[in-house]
Amino acid sequence: MSAVGQSSGSTQAPSTRMPRVRVQRRPVHGVLLLDKPIGLSSNDALQKAKWLLRAEKAGHTGTLDPLATGVLPLCFGAATKFSQLHLDADKTYETTVRLGVKTSTADAEGEIIEQRPVTCTVGQVVEVLDRFMGPITQVPPMYSALKKDGKALYEYARAGETVEREPRHVVIHDLELLEMQIEGDAPFLRLRVTCSKGTYIRTLGEDIAEALGCCGHLSALRRVATGPFDEADCVTLEDLTAMDEPQREARLMPVQCLLSDHTAVTLDAENAGRFLSGVRRRGAWADQDRVSVFGENPHALLGSAHVKAGELIPGRLLSPLEIQQILERSPVNQPLLAQQA
Repeated sequence: MSAVGQSSGSTQAPSTRMPRVRVQRRPVHGVLLLDKPIGLSSNDALQKAKWLLRAEKAGHTGTLDPLATGVLPLCFGAATKFSQLHLDADKTYETTVRLGVKTSTADAEGEIIEQRPVTCTVGQVVEVLDRFMGPITQVPPMYSALKKDGKALYEYARAGETVEREPRHVVIHDLELLEMQIEGDAPFLRLRVTCSKGTYIRTLGEDIAEALGCCGHLSALRRVATGPFDEADCVTLEDLTAMDEPQREARLMPVQCLLSDHTAVTLDAENAGRFLSGVRRRGAWADQDRVSVFGENPHALLGSAHVKAGELIPGRLLSPLEIQQILERSPVNQPLLAQQA
């Protein structure tokens, strides 16, 4: 007879499992520049930071491969309303292309599927890199999150399938050779790439290696800048974990940092209230596609807009509650709020 479910008559020791701690979420608004570590997905990094800040709402401005490190802007609260704007931002990467070895994923995680001798010269490297400057076309890699017929390409790849992909037009603004070794057992190129949105650095590395007459894959990838955000302003998860809550909050940049390329417009109290209600305002403004709108007193971000024919037309708006929460957490505005109370 099976002993499963039967009592032996002995007294079991009490469980030593600790009760799960429930985090009390709270409104947090702003942008955290995270230096994402290698091996962690962008979403996992986001969830860890969200837990550390006890934030109610969070999102990121576009994924970074698990094997890549570097700048990952994380948006909290009201900042999530403008995270999509940052998807269009140019990016800068530093990457190492291992020459002579091709992998199934175009990076160091995949299996080796081809090896070729590296016979190119320094002059050929310089000439090939020049050819990849400016507008180019890329075929997205099979190991990517791009979807076809509602299914991510990496899902087809993991099932051993290869599907047709439409070439994409991207722009390489700058391509700098930082270091090179084309002889020895592990030839490589180390590059700094500034590119438009949608550029696959893995594909770029593969294509450069093919143009040099050998195959290749990425052995390292780091994003050093995205839009106006630079790696120098980032914080690691390790450092964020070691901080207390006020120190973590101090690392948050204001929501309007996502609108740095917008023309700023400031409205008085009456017009600010109407604008927040979604009502267009008239003024002597030139036509503008991207406008950030602020209230005058106290100075606070109200939302985004565009101007057409003298009309300020609301786009994404903060709620009055979000504005109040932001002002309450701003040391600059606390004395003013106390006078108004």
